[in-house]
Amino acid sequence: MVIKANQERYLADLIIRPIVTEKASLLMEQNKYVFDVKKTATKPQIKAAIEALFEVTVKKVNTLIPPRKKKRVGRFIGYKPQYKRAIVTLAEGDSIVLFPEV
Repeated sequence: MVIKANQERYLADLIIRPIVTEKASLLMEQNKYVFDVKKTATKPQIKAAIEALFEVTVKKVNTLIPPRKKKRVGRFIGYKPQYKRAIVTLAEGDSIVLFPEV
């Protein structure tokens, strides 16, 4: 039982935050949800985490790592932190409520 609790906590830590943009809202109409995840997360781990957290059936997981962007502060040039984004397709009839009613 302790091992299961630790594993669920580990899976929950893989998901950083849901993305709510105009493009992500259009994808929600197709039953696809967008999340920022840890860069080391794999597709099976992301699938297990979403299924455990939201109690839904995940049909497909697509991931992408966009190229780094330069950030300049005065004469110093650096880079924005790199991240990984996951687009999760749910089975028919399942949905995730990102903004619960109060």
